Amino acid sequence: MHSYLVAEFHRQGEARRAPAYQHLRRTLQHAIENGELKPGQALPGERELGKRLELSRVTVRKAIAGLVADGLLVQRQGAGTFVAERIVKSFSQLTSFTDDLRARGLDPKSVFLERGVGEVTPEEAMALNLSPGALVVRYYRLRTAAEQPLALERTAVPQSVLADPALVGNSLYATFARLGIRPARALQRLRAIAFDAEQARLMHLPEGSPGLFIERRTFLEDGRVVEFTRSFYRGDAYDFVAELHSE
Repeated sequence: MHSYLVAEFHRQGEARRAPAYQHLRRTLQHAIENGELKPGQALPGERELGKRLELSRVTVRKAIAGLVADGLLVQRQGAGTFVAERIVKSFSQLTSFTDDLRARGLDPKSVFLERGVGEVTPEEAMALNLSPGALVVRYYRLRTAAEQPLALERTAVPQSVLADPALVGNSLYATFARLGIRPARALQRLRAIAFDAEQARLMHLPEGSPGLFIERRTFLEDGRVVEFTRSFYRGDAYDFVAELHSE
């Protein structure tokens, strides 16, 4: 892990002109997002990190303070600095729920609440660019890790793309890969929500608990839409991040 941080820090420094604390902050953030630093893992001490990167303790402290403020790191008095026990999902990469959790050393599971084939609804027809009367495969799943509910997902896939609902086990994207279907890009919308009574029961939360709603439409290279998913994530377990550039 130390060698990764050193290499990534110097790579970031060569790529952009910015203060050293910003390079270090970005390096640590990438390490968390990429799973190099896992939830609950301790960071090297300020003195050790500064020595390895040839930075002052003031610079290291400033970078860490920014990530603590963002909720990515936590500091425990007398124990040190640790990666927050939250799941950080990047909006800059097209990944699945399963990929995100496995990258952080977790074992994701799916509980199918509904699974079947039906005629497309008006909302699904618009999202998937389908004609009225077309058939879609639908899934309603509770997504968990370490037996903890993390998200509820409602997914619709054109039956012309996925013939049989039983083809999907734990991961829709793994099924796509087996079938030679390669999603190229996605459009996502995010907004804050409060869980209703049924959602809260499934998520083991009080009614009205905060959550995050994400609507995703996934496209192939030829422009066809292959997935329409509406996900409801626990607000206390997820951070969503996006790296923005001026050009």
